[in-house]
Amino acid sequence: MMENNLDSLKQNKRNQLQQKSLLERLNEYSVSDYYPFHMPGHKRKAIQEGMEFPNPYTIDITEIHGFDNLHHAEGILKDSMSQAAACYGADESWYLVNGSSGGILSAISGCTWRGGTILVSRNCHKSVYHGILINGLQAEYVYPQILTGLGIQGGIRPEDVEKKLEENSEIEAVMIVSPTYDGMVSDIKQIAEAAHRHGVPLLVDEAHGAHFPFGRNGEFPVSALELGADVVIQSLHKTLPSLTQTAILHMKQEYLGQERMERIRRYLSIYQSSSPSYVLMAAIEKCIGYMNQQGRERLSQLAEELKEFREQCRSLRHIVIPGKEWIGQAGIYDMDCSKILMITGCGRKSGVWLENFLRERHHLELEMCAPQYGLALTSLWDGREGLKRLLEGLKDADQAMGHEFQNSTWTGEEPCAIIPEAVCRISTAMEHPYETRKLEECEGRISAEFVYLYPPGIPYLVPGEVISNEMILKLIQYRKLGFEIQGIQDFQGIFLRTLREK
Repeated sequence: MMENNLDSLKQNKRNQLQQKSLLERLNEYSVSDYYPFHMPGHKRKAIQEGMEFPNPYTIDITEIHGFDNLHHAEGILKDSMSQAAACYGADESWYLVNGSSGGILSAISGCTWRGGTILVSRNCHKSVYHGILINGLQAEYVYPQILTGLGIQGGIRPEDVEKKLEENSEIEAVMIVSPTYDGMVSDIKQIAEAAHRHGVPLLVDEAHGAHFPFGRNGEFPVSALELGADVVIQSLHKTLPSLTQTAILHMKQEYLGQERMERIRRYLSIYQSSSPSYVLMAAIEKCIGYMNQQGRERLSQLAEELKEFREQCRSLRHIVIPGKEWIGQAGIYDMDCSKILMITGCGRKSGVWLENFLRERHHLELEMCAPQYGLALTSLWDGREGLKRLLEGLKDADQAMGHEFQNSTWTGEEPCAIIPEAVCRISTAMEHPYETRKLEECEGRISAEFVYLYPPGIPYLVPGEVISNEMILKLIQYRKLGFEIQGIQDFQGIFLRTLREK
């Protein structure tokens, strides 16, 4: 009877929440004490000095006289983007109002021909795979190294890129992600040189490294744009004080050439809204202006605060907070210290447990969790107060881990380390008739769907690949650990679409 009453109370609570509007829920959350260790980088804080911004309703306009047009920039927007390019050291920079995804799609479409071939790092974001799908491309993969025993992805080795380019002369462009969601940076300089030796451009998804260009004292990695990449896409909203959906695309002409640059410009006008938000474009301009002045000093302060935080975390017994000691291992050329990895240890507690513990006990909201770790994103608007709360939460969690033990089936391996066999292009598989089967019955079948966890949105399985028993077991394991499998039509992750055998 008591259990029934409890279930009834929970259902009534859910019903009450559902009856509230989105704006009501957002307002309630904004005045709560929940602390965001997740994007966007402004951390829901009131306007800071140097970042004053008006009521968005008062400046929300359309393409009227004197305010230029993003898709045919000749005036104020052209000047604004030229100033941004000068700040970053690009030949051209373009504002993105629908996140990095639009820039990634444009870069892929502009640097490859329909039906061509592209070399991509397997740990790329789903938007890269969408670009491959839209353009009917043949995808060749280079896999990230894995930190042994931790299941954490490292970097892409330049020699692996070189080998792939030597094996396939049809490759038209190279696309990698650096830094990874966890902050691991690859050797971009060597990878760019390998790409250029073979006459192809290097495209870098640097969505999580928008702050790199403003760290000049060695506290943060060097931006891919400075290291030879030809197209770099950055999400300002992820790590800088800017509004959600704001991002920027940079191009350098030397290896890219005018033809590819023109194609990228054309695709930017296709993939972005025909009515770009002037509020978002103003936020981009304001953010870059701030970062180029006060932001540089504040970023250096953040680096010192993060260094102190890591020193204080050395007292933790069961949770490991890595610093830069992984550099030189598993293809890792550098690490972004603003990403705080909290490794819970194999077989003791999962990242899900840590995320729930910090949320329920300390009102700290992480960016994401994996089976073996949680991830907190910091930005220059966190400061010592936020880091102090996180330290207190981790000490509490560390103590709880010492008193409890949780058996885990996690093996310390990443599905990204499983290399599936591709039998057809993604576009071919997506257009082929399919049938639906239980995940457990899919061994040997060909996937008709993407399969990924979100965040970070990196596909473990893409359409056109053979489903192995190893992959099935890994996905079932994720499901049991409470992770949400996305990309598939069945939100519960029980059924999967496979190509009809005929």
